[in-house]
Amino acid sequence: MLEAAIRIHPEVKAALSEGAAVVALESTIISHGLPRPQNLLAARAFEELLRAQNVVPATIAVINGTPTVGLADEELELIANQDIPKASVRDLPILRVKGLSGATTVAATAFLAANAGVKVFATGGLGGVHRGAAETFDESADLTTLASSPVVIVSAGVKSVLDIGATLERLETLSIPVIGYKTDVFPAFWLPTSEFILDWRVGGPSEAAEIFRALQAQGSESALVVANPVPTAEAWSKDEHDVVLEKAFAAAELQAVRGKEVTPFLLQFIVEASGGKSLEVNLSLARNNVTVAGEIARALAQK
Repeated sequence: MLEAAIRIHPEVKAALSEGAAVVALESTIISHGLPRPQNLLAARAFEELLRAQNVVPATIAVINGTPTVGLADEELELIANQDIPKASVRDLPILRVKGLSGATTVAATAFLAANAGVKVFATGGLGGVHRGAAETFDESADLTTLASSPVVIVSAGVKSVLDIGATLERLETLSIPVIGYKTDVFPAFWLPTSEFILDWRVGGPSEAAEIFRALQAQGSESALVVANPVPTAEAWSKDEHDVVLEKAFAAAELQAVRGKEVTPFLLQFIVEASGGKSLEVNLSLARNNVTVAGEIARALAQK
């Protein structure tokens, strides 16, 4: 997509032209990831976290058909309060022709951020390879899109309802580098660790920024995945997490939930079965990712 097809907020455009720090934020977490009214409060809080670091926030969504990088407050309210579809990259031209709004997924947000010139993106967790994908071929478009979207993406790994090992294998196949942020272990979203050891780690934002510069210097169009674990003090208890997850998969099997309905079913079940704990941790890890993304964006902005 040409930059001319994207509407960029004047504040974001000015920051990009000056080489200032900018961080992209997705809108699906607002529209589908959090309940109302917490979703709007969280969206505003994420932006304020960045402003406190002298970083310009660029929340991304499709507004009345137009991909928009950097939302006005009334546009944030629209995303938070109206029932709108999720929009991946394949949905963008359809929304444009129909003049509809949409909440951008990780894939669409990374795609639009890269095309707008935003180099850093904070999200909660990546999509990935679903359990049972050998039979269903169910794999998130996030992975293939990141192979051609040159951004730094800070996430708390992938949700533990997914196949983490297979997701890491696909990232390797797609030549998407993954680095642990002050960790040697790939995080599992609600949990700070999984069973998977990472090949590489960085000790801070400057090193992450240098690796991204080196990635671009070699001509790669790939994203750089920065795996940033939720702080241990704010993580979910592994024992409680494992019990709830087991119940969620059993419920999905009992109700014969299949295909694209599986993940939404599991996540909603987990929210209810955890008494809201999973949402609480979701907010904590998202705040942590936004903060780290802001630090990396500032490091990249330094000449």
